Amino acid sequence: MNAPNNKNNLISTYDLTKKQVCSLIQEALRLKIKKGTAKTALCGKTLAMILQKPSTRTTVSFAVGMVQLGGLPLILNSQDLQLRRGESLSDTAKALCRYVDAIMIRANSHADVIELAENSSVPVINGLSDKEHPCQVLGDLMTICESMGLKNPEELKGVSVAYLGDGNNVVHSWLLAASLLGMNLSIATPKNYEPEKEYLKKAQGLAKVSGTTITLTNDPATASQNADVLYTDVWASMGKDDEREKRKTIFKSFQLNADILKFAKKKALVMHCLPAHRGEEIASDV
Repeated sequence: MNAPNNKNNLISTYDLTKKQVCSLIQEALRLKIKKGTAKTALCGKTLAMILQKPSTRTTVSFAVGMVQLGGLPLILNSQDLQLRRGESLSDTAKALCRYVDAIMIRANSHADVIELAENSSVPVINGLSDKEHPCQVLGDLMTICESMGLKNPEELKGVSVAYLGDGNNVVHSWLLAASLLGMNLSIATPKNYEPEKEYLKKAQGLAKVSGTTITLTNDPATASQNADVLYTDVWASMGKDDEREKRKTIFKSFQLNADILKFAKKKALVMHCLPAHRGEEIASDV
């Protein structure tokens, strides 16, 4: 379900090579340390940000990043565009790419990201879809490097990550990124809430090359054993709010709490892609 990547699109983590992922993280770390030294890197460039779903962190991080690098962000709520009146995404793409240098979309469906990319002559970035969240996981990898004092993203090889919860879009991106970089990934979900087979198959192919292990289990304690990183997400993603009460019962034993933390390494990192429902998927004290 990836769009042709001949325009430097970032639709899926699968679009990237290991070298590209490491280069992106290395450059991000450099820019963060030398904040303010790249004020002209994107001078004269404009990013259109189509928001079909609400956001705090994605919107602010993309907008601030553009400004800090000398560019201009255009925040476009889908209700403010002609999309509201029924214009197709393909026509919206053809219009926008006459004015802007790149487009980021936070989409209701992955198919919308594909349609946009297929009809745009400028790069399209997936800021979130129902299938993947590639920029989130790139940011997570950067955070792990910083927190563990790793000077080179290549050193992520062998790091163990345990994910507890729903086999959703974030897990799909984690599957691809971890297997690409040689990180060990253990995923604990309730039965029938595992990641999609398409992403498992892709990740397993990458894992054979990198020599990593991917483990699926229905036991959060097993997944968390000796983990360097413990990661979770909300149990009912946007668009599944009607399932929230049902999921609270099904996922109850998958909460990331002090009892689970005991199974991980002593200095394990606790991570969440946020916003969190405290007291549900993660305990406030953790």
